[in-house]
Amino acid sequence: MPELSRFFNIIIRMFYADDSQHHKPHFHVQYAEFKAAVGIDGELLDGNIPAKQLKLVQAWAVIHEDELYQAWNNAVRDMPLSKIEPLK
Repeated sequence: MPELSRFFNIIIRMFYADDSQHHKPHFHVQYAEFKAAVGIDGELLDGNIPAKQLKLVQAWAVIHEDELYQAWNNAVRDMPLSKIEPLK
């Protein structure tokens, strides 16, 4: 599961060929002991994460929406993923 970005102790990853469980483009977030799946549109799909960190992740996703969709398209084709700039 490649790491796409890391900021404020939040790790963003995307699995290869991960389109069967949530049925929409998404990425995985880890913050401390919290884990969640978040849609590229910012919707919390599974798991939990503190509200403050979810808002940071959602803001990052809005800024990098095009890059996230490109990463998703590559991931479902088992192609390499590029790193995405962290939130600053």
